[in-house]
Amino acid sequence: MESNERRRRLSDILLEICDDPDPTVTVGEIVHRFGRRAFGALLFFFSAPNWLPLPPGSSTFLAAPLVLLTPQVAVGIQGPWLPRFIDERKMKRPELAKTLRRITPFLQRIEKVSRPRLPFLFGPVGDRLIGLTCFALALVLLLPIPLGNMAPAAAIAAFGLALVQRDGVLALIGYAVTALSAGLLVLGGRAALLALGELLRWLGVS
Repeated sequence: MESNERRRRLSDILLEICDDPDPTVTVGEIVHRFGRRAFGALLFFFSAPNWLPLPPGSSTFLAAPLVLLTPQVAVGIQGPWLPRFIDERKMKRPELAKTLRRITPFLQRIEKVSRPRLPFLFGPVGDRLIGLTCFALALVLLLPIPLGNMAPAAAIAAFGLALVQRDGVLALIGYAVTALSAGLLVLGGRAALLALGELLRWLGVS
């Protein structure tokens, strides 16, 4: 049973969620669909939509479950736990399906070339390091930074797929994008401070 579950591609599960005739779906039902690979699949599920044009505030909504899930990966919990108000939260399936169908073709291309490799990047230490890194990235997603959610979301998505596929190359991509995210955050912070200083001088405050 477990081997059959692991052979199923994440993209197939996402399409099954899209095709279900029930007009709504709860977060708990999605977690159940992902089965034993739920942690990695959920990291991808809640981060990948940030690549798409979304209404203001969507990144904060998507980051909230990540802030709860990623520490669980970091401490080595076997199965994901979410509070009831999130677990029972209903989403309109047509709207969710529209988003997932835009992501799935990209995911399918990755699945064609992805395979288990570089196993030393996983295990008790590797998985926890991924969880800790994703927790820091999820905190960044909570911040209202214009276009600042793209790189952190991409890193979390890469780590999520790495956990699902046990693909160390995807994990290395996640670490690389994390470094890029940190650099962009530092540069953005410095630019904001410089702009604030110029504004204060223009106003004659300093």
